[in-house]
Amino acid sequence: MNAAPKPETGMPTVVLVHGAFVDGASWNGVIADLRRRGYPAIAVANPLRSVAGDAAYLRALVDSLPGPVVLAAHSYGGAIITEAADGAANVRALVYVASFSPDVGESVADLNARFPGSRLADNIQAVPIPVQDGSADMDQYVRQESYPDFFAPDVPRETAAVMAATQRPAAANTLTDSVTRAAWKSIPSWTLVTTQDLAIPPDLQRFLAQRAGSTTVEVDASHAVTVSQPAAVADLIDTAARAGAQ
Repeated sequence: MNAAPKPETGMPTVVLVHGAFVDGASWNGVIADLRRRGYPAIAVANPLRSVAGDAAYLRALVDSLPGPVVLAAHSYGGAIITEAADGAANVRALVYVASFSPDVGESVADLNARFPGSRLADNIQAVPIPVQDGSADMDQYVRQESYPDFFAPDVPRETAAVMAATQRPAAANTLTDSVTRAAWKSIPSWTLVTTQDLAIPPDLQRFLAQRAGSTTVEVDASHAVTVSQPAAVADLIDTAARAGAQ
């Protein structure tokens, strides 16, 4: 993990958390935009192994940062900031980008089953992997052939094909692990709803945002909005950061 840049006076560090089936590079356009606005930013290499372990990994980074922090997450990453940020005194705002914001006892799979429209299950390929105790687990990928049309239809196809080839798989239990804390109950949140999302139904995103009392904007974009519309994502993070500084 790279160290975060030293924040400028009055500017929070923006910590960006990717979800499954992408990597930290999915935030590249957002980071470039945020840095032009003066924000120090860092994209975490989310392990994608378990909710508890991924959240502990993120919290260790957050606790090491000087000054205020804004956490922004995409997709499954929303579950991680929901768990990790609870009780973190330096976190000023949560930004959910085409993302999950579970309540205590809820999992990503629980939430995605509540509303129709997700095509995730139809586009997943599971690959067996060994774990340390000698048992087997499953890593989940989005199928290479369906990635551009399912995950990133508003991204240039060559770019989407590269995203598919470099995607980070998620252990199967990341979908079924429940969160034990819900930071959005005590930390102000902002939500970007992607209206053309085939992975997380837009109506689910709206439900989660309303439940969290989140300030919400909607964008005509796919699940890959951090790549297809980085300026819209950076705009919302900037709004959250300014409000959190007041």
